Amino acid sequence: MLDKVLAYFSAYPTVRYATAALLLISLCAALLGVSLVLKRFSMIGDGLSHVTFGAGAIATALGLMTPMYVSLPLTIVAAVLLLKIRSSTKIQGDAAIAMVSAGSLAFGYLLLNLFPGKSGSISGDACSALFGSGILGIARDDVIICACLALVVLFVFIFFYNKIFAITFDESFSSATGIRTELYNTLISIITGVIIVIAMNMVGALLISALIIFPALSAMRVFKTFRSVTICSAVISVFCALVGVLVSLMLNTPIGSTIVVADILVFAAFSLVGWLKGKA
Repeated sequence: MLDKVLAYFSAYPTVRYATAALLLISLCAALLGVSLVLKRFSMIGDGLSHVTFGAGAIATALGLMTPMYVSLPLTIVAAVLLLKIRSSTKIQGDAAIAMVSAGSLAFGYLLLNLFPGKSGSISGDACSALFGSGILGIARDDVIICACLALVVLFVFIFFYNKIFAITFDESFSSATGIRTELYNTLISIITGVIIVIAMNMVGALLISALIIFPALSAMRVFKTFRSVTICSAVISVFCALVGVLVSLMLNTPIGSTIVVADILVFAAFSLVGWLKGKA
């Protein structure tokens, strides 16, 4: 089986491109995931991925060859709006995400049915958007975009680490001390939206939240400080992405689902380690 994997990597550049892109996306998702999980806003990934699905359906209905021109700005706007709604006392954050998620998914699928000639195979388009289109559609430009995004996320976390730490645990106190909490929350929301748009083709709308949630939760089972959880989460996410790609190539399984299963197994292992540490 190892020979089969090596043959794929040597014969198909798209496999190498997809692997590099997935590793970079996993790194970005894990870094943002720690803050989102601790702020109890982790399901924003699920909501925004469905917004991306709906925006992609709009682009398909309009006959656009590059759906990202529609999905990227709409997803960013939705991320900022969800952040605004989150602070509302009338609609709580989880309810707002559920509304946006269900509405966008229904709207997108409705458009695909209303314009079947432009969307081609409705079931195929929907399945591809929800579960990912695999590794064959990844090009070199996608890797470059992912690399630039990874550099931006790393820059934000390195240079604004203390401020991100502060707004993650206590926004009210952070605001009182002069930190522009709304600015940094908006920045995190925008980057999250961009990550989701780029990752949609690889893992799909229904699986993108796993890249945000599972590595962070796994790290929290063993480590207790924000820094150690963040570093461990990034390592777990990249490791699971790599294992998912290799297993997918060996067993011919869907790459997105395989990565999520790897994340689940790692979460179970870290939960066991955390339980044993508690007993010791």
